[in-house]
Amino acid sequence: MPIREPIAALTLEPSETAVLEAASRIFSALIAAGRLGEENQDELVELSVRAAVALAREADRAIESDHEVVTRSSLGG
Repeated sequence: MPIREPIAALTLEPSETAVLEAASRIFSALIAAGRLGEENQDELVELSVRAAVALAREADRAIESDHEVVTRSSLGG
């Protein structure tokens, strides 16, 4: 079996990795639902990524992490 050259070198930030994982789950669900065809693969990949980003943005808006909370004492008040 011949050794294949890498298609691309990627370095992802943790937030990008999280979005990729969510997008891959969404894409897998679309495949399982029978929505994937050769003619719409790129469209479904884009849909999966956009949906994952929308979910991440909504989660970020709805949830305050400990390091995002600003207290009055840290503002000098």
